[in-house]
Parts: sequence; structure tokens; C-alpha cells
Amino acid sequence: MGPMPLLLILLLHLAVAVLLPSLVRAHGSRAFYAASLPPAAAAVWVLSHAPGILAGSPVEASFAWVPALGIEIAFRIDALALTMTLLVSGVGAVIFCYSASYFRSGAVALGRLCAVLLLFAGAMLGVVTTDNLFVLFVFWELTSVTSFLLIGNEDRNVGARRAAVQALIVTSGSGLLMLVGFVLLGEIGGTYRISELVSAPPTGDPWLPVAVVLVLAGAFAKSAQVPLHFWLPGAMVAPTPVSAYLHAAAMVKGGVYLVARLAPGFADVEPWRVLVITIGLATMLLGGWRALRQSDLKLLLAHGTVSQLGFLTLLAGTGSRLAAIAAVGALLAHGFFKGALFLTVGVIDKQTGTRTIGELAGLGRRMPLLAAGAAAAAASMAGVPPMLGFVGKEAALEAFVPGHTPQLPGWASVAVLLGIAGASVLTFGYSARFLWGAFAGEARDGDRAPEAPSRGFVLPPLLLAAAGIVCGVSPALLADPLAQGYASGFREGSYHLALWHGATPALGISALIIAGGAVLFWKRRAVARAQRAMAVSANAEVSYHMFTHAVYTFALGVTRRAQSGSLPVYLGIILATLLALPGVRLVVALVNGDVDLPEPGQGLRLWDSPLEGLVAVVIAVTAVATVREHRRFPALILLSATGFALTGLFVLHGAPDLALTLLLVETLTTIILVFVLRRLPATFSTRPNGWMKRLTVLLCAAVGTLIAALLWLMTAARTDPPVSRGLAEQAKEAGGHNLVNMILAEFRALDTFGEVIVLATAAVAVSSLVLLNRRNRVVEEEPDETEEEHA
Repeated sequence: MGPMPLLLILLLHLAVAVLLPSLVRAHGSRAFYAASLPPAAAAVWVLSHAPGILAGSPVEASFAWVPALGIEIAFRIDALALTMTLLVSGVGAVIFCYSASYFRSGAVALGRLCAVLLLFAGAMLGVVTTDNLFVLFVFWELTSVTSFLLIGNEDRNVGARRAAVQALIVTSGSGLLMLVGFVLLGEIGGTYRISELVSAPPTGDPWLPVAVVLVLAGAFAKSAQVPLHFWLPGAMVAPTPVSAYLHAAAMVKGGVYLVARLAPGFADVEPWRVLVITIGLATMLLGGWRALRQSDLKLLLAHGTVSQLGFLTLLAGTGSRLAAIAAVGALLAHGFFKGALFLTVGVIDKQTGTRTIGELAGLGRRMPLLAAGAAAAAASMAGVPPMLGFVGKEAALEAFVPGHTPQLPGWASVAVLLGIAGASVLTFGYSARFLWGAFAGEARDGDRAPEAPSRGFVLPPLLLAAAGIVCGVSPALLADPLAQGYASGFREGSYHLALWHGATPALGISALIIAGGAVLFWKRRAVARAQRAMAVSANAEVSYHMFTHAVYTFALGVTRRAQSGSLPVYLGIILATLLALPGVRLVVALVNGDVDLPEPGQGLRLWDSPLEGLVAVVIAVTAVATVREHRRFPALILLSATGFALTGLFVLHGAPDLALTLLLVETLTTIILVFVLRRLPATFSTRPNGWMKRLTVLLCAAVGTLIAALLWLMTAARTDPPVSRGLAEQAKEAGGHNLVNMILAEFRALDTFGEVIVLATAAVAVSSLVLLNRRNRVVEEEPDETEEEHA
């Protein structure tokens, strides 16, 4: 299949995102309906190919990106990618429609928020459909950048800015480790195609465990695993639709997806399974325990999400067929019930003005439809039949019954089973706490009755809750085919997702979990007292702030010592480093005879033309005169004359284009410096004297000697024909006629690109400083005399 359909859908996300700010200005929050079209198109497109995908024929598309390096943009949609696309794009389309009712048309920066949210949807779609490690990393980092903008959308809110920076540092910083792991995987595996690496992993390479650990580090941070879980609750300062999308359906699932994608090929590589199971269990228990103590409904769901992500990571990374089936069922269930619950919190917050449990009462009677949908979603989260959450959790329990996962010894299966059961009891407890705190109780006298939400506001959470019911009652409709398609990469087995498997050990454990969760909720006051009485354990977020503060303090100390503000000192450090490293190495090489000296026939000559000698004299005279000049303006003129004389050397050597470039640069530099010198004293205020002057002369003479010696030795250092001899023919093959332009834009394109980025970054920094200075400048004007008389 060609690459066009999926590429067009990705480009559609970009094109619509560009138009959204204008649409928001014209139509207000209704522009979110237009924003829902690209995700909806992606969901419909993958569903149309679902029969073939589930039959074992993935949809593949690729084209060359950097052919010389073997890098291509490749996409591959199999059962796992299909599952994730339905969550990212299908649930995403529902959330976009919900946003049309959630946001006010006059909200600040609404157009930017809408556009960035759609860009995030497109980047996330790229993450789950690409089949190339480099392309995956590009989309991965795009999700980090766009999530930073979404979390910090209210840029005047200090908490929002802090949470956005924290999320960016944690996810992007760990993403760099993941990139190193990707490079290692690609190099030792001989390919950067994910499907090829999974089907034929380089298990015999000693660097493979290192690559696996680095990749898992990036996945764990993205999915908020302990100890990098703290950024997710902090990100709840974002608007509720953003939280629902990023932290229920899309972004945090990225790490789970990556673990699930690589598990069929790398789960048996040590220490993959140990890391995934240990960190997954710890995240489940910690997130569930902290969710029990939250009084803010949104924070309760956030900590519950951390717990559920630990559960999903554990299942996705175990590397057995049963666990893989359970992982897909739990992925779908989590997307449905957590999306519904986040959207429910948004409705409650908008209609009542609060989401604090102690301030809510009687909403079950006032919003019965919303309460019914929330009850179904909370039941799925708690693992109560007949919801999809129960189906997925029962499969997970079945996977860790001793003997059902041969990759684990019996004691390890029992430990994991007990951990899942304990975390599930906590899940039932905070699910009941959410439902009770949001909707139970009687309305208090004097409370203002909230306005009834519109149908369009309530319909999205009801749709997601209904999806959890339908897929739970009939797993064969969607959940089981997707799970079987993904699990086909593991050993054969006969387990299927179903609501009823008979009287199994997993069913008995599920009953015990429900009973234990009910007791936990019943004794919730005693649990709250126990939590308050317990000593506060080490806080990962405090550790993060201590680390960033230490880095800032260290950087500030280094800057104070290294950045003295003296340009001569900076130049002196650079020149001294040049002498200390390549200079010393050259002297050692000459002493040991490791460097070939030029032959007599390769010796120095005065000039190719007497004019070169004249130009050299001009350069030497103007350089010496510049050093000896005490006045700034004449020194500038002499320095410019040195540069113009160098232009003459290029002309004499037959390079008029380079000469013209240098001429323009020298002219522009001289003009700029003339304007600068107008604000400076006419003479140099301080000049080196005594030992400092002698040290400066010695340093400059040594560097000049080193450069001259290097240039002389280079004439005998060539071992291969010059690369430049073939550039003219290669330029013609590439369709260019100007060799210099071809070198800059084609042969050295990456170098030029880097230089452009540096210049652009410097321009942005200078512009920011100018604008900041202008904004902070206070202009006090004298009041008009007529106005004073009138007053």
C-alpha cells in the first residue's frame, strides 16, 4: 500500500490546526467540532481496514527520508496500532466535541489551545503508527512539546507554568535517554524498523541490556511510573478536556504502547521483566494509596491514573500471551472509563464551580444521567461486572495464577498476583470514594441549585461509559479481536476475553477484591486517620525540585566564575585551550616522530603572484597598527582594512564569490560597530600593562606560531585524494551549477542547518531581551497643566 492515505490524515491534522485560530475567532468554541474531524477521519479509516489487519495483514506504508543514511518514514498498523489509534483518535474526537460545550467562546488563548490540542493528536497518531525508531522519537518529542504548551496554556498562572516545565523536563529529558537506546538498538540490530527488530531481536549482543534499560527509562517517564510519577498529578492544572485527552486516552499511554510494542521481542532480555514488574507494581500500589486521600475529584483521578498506568505497564511488559490479551482489554477499558470520569468532573466543575468532595452534595438527583454514566465508568474502573474493566482485570488475574505464565517462577507469580489484588482493592476504594463524593448525599439547605448541563455537554461522557458497557457485555465485538490480534506474536493459547469463564481462581480473587474494596470504603474514616498518622515518606517531587535547584546552583556558580564579562578573558581562555590540547599534542607527536614533515619539494614559497606579497604586507601592517592604536574609531578602521585585505587574497586565488561574501560581511560589521562606538568613550579606558601585556603578547605569538605550523604540516598530512575533486561532478548530478551554494545547501546541509538554528536562536534571544526591556520600561510623563487645572 502507498503512503498517501495515512500521510494525508496526518497532514490534515496540521492543516486544520493552522486554520483553527481563525475559526475560533469567527465561531468561538464551536470550532472544536471542526477540530474533531481529523481524529474522526483517522478512526474511521483504521476501522475500515480492521478486518484485514485483524486477519494478520498489517497496513504498511513507507518512503525514503534520508536515503544515504538508510532512514525512511515508515508506518505500520497492526492490531496494537489499531487499538491505540481507536483510543487516540476515536476517544480524541469525542473529547474535541465535548470541548465545544466546556469552553467559553471568549476564553483566553482558546484558538491556540484548540490548535495545539489538534497538533498533539496528530503527533500521538504518528507515535502509535510509525515503524521507524527515529520517526517515533520525532513524534514522541512533539507530544512532549505540545503537552507542555497545553499544560501551560494559562501562561499567567504560575502553577501552570511550573507544572508545564516539570512535565517537559521529565518527559523530554528521559526521551534523550530513550534516543540513545534507539540508536543502540538500531546499530546492533542492523535496522531501525521496529517490526524487524521485534521479529529478530539481536539477543546475543552485550549492549542489548543497556539499550533496553535506556528505552524503558523513556517509556516509564512518559507513563508516569515510580519514581517519575509526580509530574502527572501536577499537570492537572490544565483544562479538564486536556487532562482527559493527555492523561486518559493518549499521552500517558505512549510509554505503555512502547513497552507493549517491544515486549514480544525483548521481554526475555534481562533486566526487562524485572524492571517492568517491579516498577509497575510499585506504581500501582503508590498511586492507589494516594488516590484514597484526595478530596479534589480531578486529583483523585490523576493519582488513580498513575496506579492504572502501573497496572498497564506491568501487563504490557510481562511478555506472555495471557498478559498481552489482558493488556489490550485493560487499555481499552482505561481509555473508556477514565475519559468518561474526567469529562464528568469537567461537567461538575463547570456547573457547580467546585470539584471538592466536601463541597458537593445532591448532584445524583439533580444530574441523574451524568450520575448514571459516572457510575458505569467507576464500576468499570473498580472491576465490577459486566463492565470491560472487569473483563480485563479478570484476564490479568488469570495471567498470574501460578503456572499460567511460564516465564515467571511460581513465587514470582504469587507475588505479582497479591500485588495486583492489593492494588485492585485500593482501586475499588477510590472508585467508590469518587462516586460517593461527587453524587451521593442530600442537597443542603441554602445551596444554590446548579444549572442543568446541556445535552451536548453530557453526551460525550455517556458515550464513553456506554462503550465500556457494550465491550464488557460483548467482548467479541471489539476487545477480544484486538487482543487476539496483538497476542498472536506470542506463544499459542486458547484464552479469550469474555464476561464468564466459569468458576475459576481469577473469579474468586475478583470477588475477594470487590469485598475488600467495599470494606475499605466502609472503613474510609479509619483509613483516612491511618493515612494522616503515617509518617510522610520520601517525596519524589521534592527530590525533583532539589535536583533542579542543585543543577541551577551549580550552573550559576560556574557562570559566575567563567563568565566574568571580559571579552579579553574569554578570548584568552579559548586560545589557551587551543595551546593546551592540540598544541601540546602536536609537540608530543613531533618529538615522537609521529608526524611527517613536508618534503623539500613541498616546502614553503613566498607567493604565486607578487601581489600576494603586497596584500600580506598590508595585512601585517594594519594588524600591528590596530594593536597599537589607543583610539577606538581608528582601531576599527584599521581592523576593517585587515578584513578587506583578506578579501584581496580570495580574489587573487580565483574565488570572487567568497571575496564578495567577505566584503559584504566586513562592510556590514564595520557599519554596525560604528553605531556601537558612538555610545562608547573615544579611547580605550584600560589597556594591559606589565606582566599582563607580556603574557598577552606571548599567548598571541604562540597561537599564531601554532596555526602557521599546523598549516605547514598539513601539506604533508594528506593520505587520500582531496574530496573537493569530485564535488563539481556531484553538483551537476544534483542539478546545481554554483559549487559554493551546493556545498552549503546540499553536501553540508546538516552543518548549514545547525548554523541557521544557532543564528535563529540568537535572534530569538536578542528579540526577547529587547521586548522584555521595552515591556519593563516605565515611562513617567508629566501631567498636562490643563488637566491639573481641570481637576
